[in-house]
Amino acid sequence: MTRDGVSLAFTVGLYGTAFGAAASSSGLSPWQALALSALLFSGASQFAVVGVGVITSWSLAVTAITGALLLGTRNALYGLRMAPILQLRGIKRAVAAQITIDESTGVAISQEHLGLPAMRHGFWVTGLGVYLFWNSFTLLGALGADALGDPAQFGLDAAVPAAFLGLLWPRLKGRTPWAVGMAAAITVLILLPHAPVGVPVITSALAAVVAGWKNGGGK
Repeated sequence: MTRDGVSLAFTVGLYGTAFGAAASSSGLSPWQALALSALLFSGASQFAVVGVGVITSWSLAVTAITGALLLGTRNALYGLRMAPILQLRGIKRAVAAQITIDESTGVAISQEHLGLPAMRHGFWVTGLGVYLFWNSFTLLGALGADALGDPAQFGLDAAVPAAFLGLLWPRLKGRTPWAVGMAAAITVLILLPHAPVGVPVITSALAAVVAGWKNGGGK
């Protein structure tokens, strides 16, 4: 479990190089890029912020913030799922909230058959691992932006979806998981070319909930 969590953390963290380079291209200094990664720590939301380019007006700032908030909404839902599993208070709860992301939640849930200790272990190993690697590679990408050129040439954008597919695949057993996955995927594909940043993600989550509810007999 530890090995799987660290491997996933490294794979996802490596994509931080692309964010660092993108942040540099949008006008952020390496230390500003690192601060954004350390404090916001939500890859999709971070790319939404730097994706608008150099923020030179209030309208661009609103666009960046709105996109980041919409994309980050899913982390609040993860928090609701993880709270009864982790059962934390004080500073540990604050730390856990910061690293409650797709990867840490996914690994934790995938260990459900092994019990709460395994779920908690998977959450902490993956969450802290992604945080360490993501921030390290963010700084590396920002410092070496000129030398790296276009990060897309390295295919790093495929690393995160591939890691998620590997995490998700063992859980696609039976009709309901497939129906949920297909509903979410189709919704994203339809909305992505037309809807504002963040809306496809939220809408696909709602579609997945509806599909799961219907295929689960309304339970």
